[in-house]
Amino acid sequence: MGSTFNGLIGLIILALDIWAIINVLKSGAGTGAKILWVLLILFLPVLGLVIWAIAGPRGNVRI
Repeated sequence: MGSTFNGLIGLIILALDIWAIINVLKSGAGTGAKILWVLLILFLPVLGLVIWAIAGPRGNVRI
């Protein structure tokens, strides 16, 4: 059960990281800022995701 749970958590983190990277790329931030955010999310998947959620650029979300 432990390895299944860990695999599921890893898959969720991967999906959230991909979602965050897509939102960074859709944002109006400059190219340099986008590159830094994507690198932060890639190299620190969990911490980068949390930092992005608090302080990162927002995409062009239309409701």
